[in-house]
Amino acid sequence: MRARLALLVAAVSVLTLIAFLVPLALLVRTVAEDRATVRATADAQSLVPVVGTADAATIRLTVEQLAAESGRPVSVFLPDGTVLGAQTPRTPAVALAARGQSLTGESAAGREVVIAVQGRADGTGVIRIAVPQRELTAGVTRAWLVLALLGVILVLIGLLVADRLARTLVRPISDLSAVSHRLANAELDARVTPAGPPELREVAGALNHLATRIQVLLVQEREQVADLSHQLRTPLTALRLEADSLRDPDDAARITAAADGLERAVTGLIRQARWRHAPAQPASSDAAAIVADRVAFWSVLAEDTGRAVTLDLTPGPLPVGVAADNLTAAVDALLGNVFAHTPDGTPFAVRLAREAGEVVLTVADEGPGMPAGAIRRGSSAAGSTGLGLDIARRAAQAAGGRLELRAGPHGGAQVLLRLGPPTSPRDA
Repeated sequence: MRARLALLVAAVSVLTLIAFLVPLALLVRTVAEDRATVRATADAQSLVPVVGTADAATIRLTVEQLAAESGRPVSVFLPDGTVLGAQTPRTPAVALAARGQSLTGESAAGREVVIAVQGRADGTGVIRIAVPQRELTAGVTRAWLVLALLGVILVLIGLLVADRLARTLVRPISDLSAVSHRLANAELDARVTPAGPPELREVAGALNHLATRIQVLLVQEREQVADLSHQLRTPLTALRLEADSLRDPDDAARITAAADGLERAVTGLIRQARWRHAPAQPASSDAAAIVADRVAFWSVLAEDTGRAVTLDLTPGPLPVGVAADNLTAAVDALLGNVFAHTPDGTPFAVRLAREAGEVVLTVADEGPGMPAGAIRRGSSAAGSTGLGLDIARRAAQAAGGRLELRAGPHGGAQVLLRLGPPTSPRDA
């Protein structure tokens, strides 16, 4: 913007100066020519009395003195054809003046002033003074240089003023842009100081109001999520009490462990909802331990529903750059999708291995497969919330990896969760 404003001011200044300085330069040249012509005419008029009354010798002496003083060629043409002073041929202007008409005309060397002198007894004499080109343009070049220098100075002053003006406009806009980027990076406490023209101050106030409103809405949303999550503690407590009342110790232990895991997930959700800033230390967890634990949990349900489970789990530890709670939720989402979207008795396979510096979790089933676009948040073709795969995708992104959805070798769905290694505090 500063460059464009400077270019605009420079163009306007140059056009304005051309409109004024070009006519002024022509006027300066015309004035110089007229000044030299007037001086030559005055010198010629001073010879009129001498040429009209004196003899040839006196006229010659006076002409030589005037030529020496003025530095111009001076000639006097007498009626008998005698030429006194500078010996120049008769020009058309001299011939016209011999008929009694004084005039000023242009010549090859500059300009000539011709005056007819009447009153001599032998006829009409003619006085001719040549004005050389250097005298006609004396001082014109210097005046033009002064005008050009003045024009350059005015253009530079205009550019300086335009740059100062542009700076007062660009600085508030740059501040608005910087605050916008900070807000986009979740720095919701970023605010801009209103400055500049009224329009920019109004935009700054609107941006600050928007940031405040976003901050308030986000706080309200976090509080609502925390409140809803906290309300889940009551049914969890009731579920744990019911588990304690079961006669079968194995069933009681299994349901109690499930309730404990669900309570940990709810606690993590409450903690995450109340976070105002990202954790100071990079997240890390052991993928081998978490996947083994979750597969063991879901294996009980697989056995009840007649599903054959094929396991290929690389022994740990396999550290990945995602928190344990998030990775647990992602694994549960992938395994839960198998039970939610495939009929009972559908076999599935779980594989965990290290590939090219990444830890890859593969969940493949022999069901009907998943529709295109299932990874989109909120997208579901089976009446669920559509958040399971998105939870897995965000966990993969948190670890520097990605989530891939493919067709399985037996026509079902195959989901690959690629997880990168944990980052050190220096890398973070």
